[in-house]
Amino acid sequence: MSEKQEHASAYWKENLKYLIILLTIWFVVSFGCGILFREALNEIRLGGFKLGFWFAQQGSIYVFVILIFVYVRLMNKLDKKYGFDE
Repeated sequence: MSEKQEHASAYWKENLKYLIILLTIWFVVSFGCGILFREALNEIRLGGFKLGFWFAQQGSIYVFVILIFVYVRLMNKLDKKYGFDE
């Protein structure tokens, strides 16, 4: 395997690692907080709404948007690390 292919393979492996971590966070927040831990979270109120309900309706969307910005930042760093930046 050439050095260029190894470089691209390492880049792709690191990218997949970031994707798995970020999607796991999103899954835990959306499924976990919105469904599995709903009863426990409903004991807490946020703006007059039960926290479990809030996560199911809005919280997971906010977390997803934040994770998009985190992913962009991570990918910009990764691009610079492997020389793919513009």
